[in-house]
Amino acid sequence: MSHGKNYLEAKKKIDRTQLYEPGEALDLIRELTSARFDETVELAVRLGVNPKHADQQVRGAVVLPNGTGKEVKVLVFAKGEKINEAEAAGADHVGAEDLVAKIEGGWLDFDVAIATPDMMKVVGKLGRVLGPKGMMPNPKTGTVTFDVGKAVADFKAGKVEYRTDKVGNIHVPIGKVSFSREKLLENFYTIMDILMKARPPAAKGQYVRTVTVSSTMGPGIKVNSQKAASLGR
Repeated sequence: MSHGKNYLEAKKKIDRTQLYEPGEALDLIRELTSARFDETVELAVRLGVNPKHADQQVRGAVVLPNGTGKEVKVLVFAKGEKINEAEAAGADHVGAEDLVAKIEGGWLDFDVAIATPDMMKVVGKLGRVLGPKGMMPNPKTGTVTFDVGKAVADFKAGKVEYRTDKVGNIHVPIGKVSFSREKLLENFYTIMDILMKARPPAAKGQYVRTVTVSSTMGPGIKVNSQKAASLGR
């Protein structure tokens, strides 16, 4: 994979042998950004778990105190009075079988899908489409609920989902490069705190293996995992 001049210049300013303090790493990202748009800052954490085992999967959702800086499009599968509740909370798309058919036809113009429990029989048909994209409604992430108003409001306010991939990595957006150091750090530690609390009892050995932060167009910066895991702000 080839990288542009700005990426390569930024990479030269990063000491690849150093594990940076969380604040230092975020300062570097903000300093080295060169894109003409407000890049997303992403946190990547390698966990010492084996996701092949159900009891070692780490998955959930958390509202970031400072949001993500991204306008989130929320879709809600609901019927009856729950339609009005979802729309009043700011849902971008609300429907039932009509939305299922639209998605089966290839439409995916949304970021989060929420469903009331009574709609899951219908929504279940979309498992093959939404599952691989991590967008299938799930009780563990608060996206299967009768309290659709709160769910919509939370995701609009900056709720993010996290889940281990096949090798135990978790990738979560924690804001934009335009955010202040304090806001990025607060979001960073919010994620780290929730991941530490979500440690599966079956996970053995070192739990947090590596921690890296990066911007959309920039190189990854390695963070001292002990500092990150100890929440030593």
